[in-house]
Amino acid sequence: MGWFENLITGESIAHSVLVVALVIAIGTALGKVKVAGISLGVTWVLFAGVAVSHFGLVLNDTVRHFLQEFGLIIFIFALGLQVGPGFFASFKKGGMRLVGMAVTIVLLGVGVTALISIITGTPISTMAGVMSGAVTNTPGLGAAQTAYGDLHSGAVDPSIANGYAVAYPLGATGAIVCMLLIKALFKVKLDRETAALAAESGEAHHTERLSIRLTNANLVGRTIAEAGSLLARNFVVSRVKHAGGTVEIANSCTVLGEDDLLLVICEETDRDAIMTFFGTPATDLKAGDWVKLDTHFVSRPVIITQPHINGKKLSSLKLRGDFGVNVTRVMRAGIELVAAPDLELQMGDKLTVVGTEESITAASGYLGNQASHLRHPNLIAIFVGITLGVLLGAIPIFVPGMPEPLKLGLAGGPLIIAILIGRFGPRYKLVTYTTMSANLMLREVGISLFLAGVGLGAGKTFVASIVGGGYWWVLYGAVITIAPILLVTIPLRKWGRMNYFRLIGLVAGSHTNPMALSYANSLGGNDQAAVAYSTVYPFSMFLRILAAQVLVMLAT
Repeated sequence: MGWFENLITGESIAHSVLVVALVIAIGTALGKVKVAGISLGVTWVLFAGVAVSHFGLVLNDTVRHFLQEFGLIIFIFALGLQVGPGFFASFKKGGMRLVGMAVTIVLLGVGVTALISIITGTPISTMAGVMSGAVTNTPGLGAAQTAYGDLHSGAVDPSIANGYAVAYPLGATGAIVCMLLIKALFKVKLDRETAALAAESGEAHHTERLSIRLTNANLVGRTIAEAGSLLARNFVVSRVKHAGGTVEIANSCTVLGEDDLLLVICEETDRDAIMTFFGTPATDLKAGDWVKLDTHFVSRPVIITQPHINGKKLSSLKLRGDFGVNVTRVMRAGIELVAAPDLELQMGDKLTVVGTEESITAASGYLGNQASHLRHPNLIAIFVGITLGVLLGAIPIFVPGMPEPLKLGLAGGPLIIAILIGRFGPRYKLVTYTTMSANLMLREVGISLFLAGVGLGAGKTFVASIVGGGYWWVLYGAVITIAPILLVTIPLRKWGRMNYFRLIGLVAGSHTNPMALSYANSLGGNDQAAVAYSTVYPFSMFLRILAAQVLVMLAT
């Protein structure tokens, strides 16, 4: 049995793999357990690592540190790729208010954390861990640990991980408690909130299909391209029925005639302007009647799977002229976009193409339309991005008055590069498309390795830290969780009259808390909570990671 003893107590590669696999397996299994409908999910891996390490099953520090940091990089980069496309979109006009409120919640949390550190004398590095646990932000934990190590020649502060572990359980449920408090305080009736959403106009941005009779005499004899240059709106003229009865697929050179019937696809918010510009509603031909009218035309979804299409503008493909088809809509990551000429296409985009069977078949061959091609991971973009992220994270940034230069580190560097690649990669012909399942796998593997490493490193001191006063961290974490949320949401509800579903989506997103989002979604039969969550989540995640890192650096 000597081989077994060496496997359990030695420092071989087999021992390291065994311990890490055991910790992740135990933690993942416990993460499936729910109490009152709530589970801590993958965070159980951290607690499993603490328990296993406490009872003597440990890793070589060098191996553990490598697995921990490599797992963090994989997780952060995959997360950045996911949020990249929505990161900059969240700053658009419609989301600025929500993003501003989320930023306020984050900054208030940082302020409360610093205040507690000053009042109680708790080290700011420990409080950075408590703050990350209180807002359920695991990447923030990694950022705080990396920053501490950079400033202390690679040293590790176990209290960062211990503070995170102690504060996390109440942090995970604290956001939900705040939602319930707001609901009770303002006597919210969910049916009324739903009715108020339904009564709002112009709030959603969906595409519409309009059937219009051309009565604008100024457009008669002009081409569609000329008409489009006169109206600064995104729209697509899909088909035209001329006065003689013929139906054709429209292109930029199609000449408009008096009393022509047009099938126009546009955003809902542009509906009235476009209708007024072209003429009047075609009451004798509804948008749905075009399918019966042009039986020789069909509409088919076509997926972009050819790498050479990635990053090109729709107009540059010349699909109308070369293939005789018209692209009316583009579906990307579940969002329907108007097929504007300047829209930059990406791998995985699903185009709605109108034309004859033969023309669509030809266009499909050019665009790809091979879903199986999307299943292959684009490893070049991933590992080139990680390389650039590590390089960016290692660049010293000299700040006057700071004892040491700041660094973005192994959390900030890969995150920024991933966000930039996710948003702008296609423009430079870099294929960044990753299926949702592949991205989720990368994130889950990365975060599991990271949490296992953190737990195994913290287990030796966890109990001693709690007994030595760490139980106060639970209270500190509760204050960090609840105070900023209530300070922002109460005025928003009382004076800002924000809809309750948007409000709780804001809370979940600002805390990057999927558990809170799940609860918010369960309250009503609408997607407003999810929309608010997705609007503020990208920037909140970025700010949470940066805040934890800067907090440690500025206080050192």
